[in-house]
Amino acid sequence: MELIHTILDFFLHLDKHLADIINEYGTLTYAILFLIVFVETGFIIMPLLPGDSLLFAAGALAASTGALDVKIMIPLLIVAALLGDNVNYIVGKFLGKQIKMRERILFFKREYITETEAFYHKHGGKTVIMARFIPIVRTIAPFVAGAGSMEYSKYITYCVAGAILWVFGITMLGYLCGNIPIVKNNFELVVFAIIGFSILPMIIQFVKVKLRRATV
Repeated sequence: MELIHTILDFFLHLDKHLADIINEYGTLTYAILFLIVFVETGFIIMPLLPGDSLLFAAGALAASTGALDVKIMIPLLIVAALLGDNVNYIVGKFLGKQIKMRERILFFKREYITETEAFYHKHGGKTVIMARFIPIVRTIAPFVAGAGSMEYSKYITYCVAGAILWVFGITMLGYLCGNIPIVKNNFELVVFAIIGFSILPMIIQFVKVKLRRATV
């Protein structure tokens, strides 16, 4: 119970915790941010790390304290996101064959890959970009793209575009808005809003699937 409370506190007060990290580690904060983004996007078992809210908080602190430089941070975190995605894609490429032979590995079933392949085929590579902005999905999408039939040459194009839009867009949003008093003084609500907006597409899709099944 205490662990859950600690995790929630870290999520909801990212601005304060990140400020503490900056005060304690200085320029090593860049490496810590790099590691968090890389792990969230690259390790299929770590989808719950703060992604969107972390970028927003980092951008906000860059604006309010000057301790972080967005000209350094944004390119660095784009690289972290790309490296994570590519690790995830490669692992998916390897395990995808095993899943197709064994029906299932951990919580991945053959049918998940088949359904996702159909989804990619229907909506195109733009889904890789869209997935980047949805928590959990952005961790799973590269793995499934690798496990499925999406060619790397096609995947990497959308992967790069998604990483740039995600890191630049949310970090700069924090940089431009994070120092506004109403945002700064209600950061917990901002985090909830970011999370809610991010998972809204998942909720809508879930409801659509439920309604579709109910009418069959």
